[in-house]
Amino acid sequence: MSGNGVSDVSNRGAIQEVVLQILKDLTSEWDTDYSGAIGPETLLIGDLDFESIDVVELVVSLEGRLQRRDLPFEKLLMEDGRYVEDLTVRQVVDFLESELGKRTGADA
Repeated sequence: MSGNGVSDVSNRGAIQEVVLQILKDLTSEWDTDYSGAIGPETLLIGDLDFESIDVVELVVSLEGRLQRRDLPFEKLLMEDGRYVEDLTVRQVVDFLESELGKRTGADA
């Protein structure tokens, strides 16, 4: 049932590839000072100059690509009732790996 590889995000490498591809797509035409390759330690705000609307766009893109509208992104984006200051790509991947892993055993 996988036409575009979406259903095979059960491992960390596949999840990271999805996240990296979305980030590359989102930032491809941005004029930023960041010159390195996007990787696990890249900061969304500090390095890629994300603004709040960009975080929303990332979440919507992830939900669409993963075909999941039920992921609790507030766990990733908020801490102690406040929005987090910044996130690394690794933190996004860790969150997705954890949340997607909760369902794979039961839904397989």
